[in-house]
Parts: sequence; structure tokens; C-alpha cells
Amino acid sequence: MGGARPTLRRETLQWSTVDAVGETIDLSLQQKLIHEGKAVGLATLYFGCWIAALVTLKHLILAEYHIEFHGFSKALVGVLILSKVVLVLERVSLGAWVRARPAWVDIILRTALYAGGVFLVLLAEKTIEGRHEYGGLGASLSAVFQHADSRHVLTNVVGLSGGLLGYNVLSVVRRHLGRGGLYRLFLTPIPTETFTNQPASIART
Repeated sequence: MGGARPTLRRETLQWSTVDAVGETIDLSLQQKLIHEGKAVGLATLYFGCWIAALVTLKHLILAEYHIEFHGFSKALVGVLILSKVVLVLERVSLGAWVRARPAWVDIILRTALYAGGVFLVLLAEKTIEGRHEYGGLGASLSAVFQHADSRHVLTNVVGLSGGLLGYNVLSVVRRHLGRGGLYRLFLTPIPTETFTNQPASIART
């Protein structure tokens, strides 16, 4: 009877440890999901505002020629897909050579990479849409470059590239400021400028 107590105590400690580890894993998973949800939400908000501005411009331009715009549902789906793809590609390293270069190199390369991906996706979309009309994917792809669809694709790529460039710039600023630094930067008042290294006559002006 006297020797059974340490075994029971050991089993109790083991189960307590397992419970603690399980709670820690659940907590870390919950924090990861919350962080991922915030990242997707902010990226969706950013690209949603950008694409909404592009869609508004298209709508206004087409309205001048009495042409109705029907791409609102596609634009909404495009926002969600673009946001998730960019977040995934953001974690892809461009190599040690890029990491050793100034930040603008990473910004330009990532913007070009993302814009190339957007171009391929839009090109594939136009090709698939016209495969029945032109009798196959090859003929449909050729027709995209022979008709106005190619200019439409390039216009969308140029417009979205501006949003991708801005997103990559903000990503670099966020890394330099640290976690939560970008929020504090825009949610706090602008600090008063000081002119400590300038003459008093200039500082008074």
C-alpha cells in the first residue's frame, strides 16, 4: 500500500504535463489562426480598396461610351484570390543575394514576380473563356493577342502592379518598424518637427 502512492503521484504529474502541453498547443494554434486571419483581412482590405478604385475608373470610362460594366463579381473574387496568393508568396525567400541588397531590390523583384503571376492568371482566364468560341485553348490564346483582349489584360496588370508595389513598400516598412509598428505609425499623431541643426532664423520661419 505504501509503495502505490509515488506511482499514482507520477501518473498524476504525467497527465498534468500532457494537459498543459495540449493547452499550450491549442493556445498557439489559436494565436496563429488569429494572426493569419488578421493578415488576410488587412490584405483583403488593402487590395479591395485598390481594385475598387480601378473598377470605379473602368465604370466611369465605359459610361461615357454608354457601355455597361459587368465585372463586379469577378473583381470581388479576384480580391480574395490576390490577397491570399500575395500572403503566400510573401513568405517565399528570393535568396541570399537579394537579402544582402538594399530593400528596394526586394521590392522591385517581388513586384515584378507578383505582376508576372497576375499576367499569367488573367491570360489563362481569357484563354479559357474563349476556348469554345475559337475551338480550343491554342486558338483562344492566339486570339487574345490578336484582339483587344490583350490590351485589356495589360491594362489590368499595370493597374494591379501599382497596388502590388505599394503593398511591398508597406511590407518593408512594417519589417523595419517591428510588430505593430505600422499601425502605431498611422494611428498616432504626426510628431512635431524639430530644427535642432538649423540656424534660429530658419527655425523661426
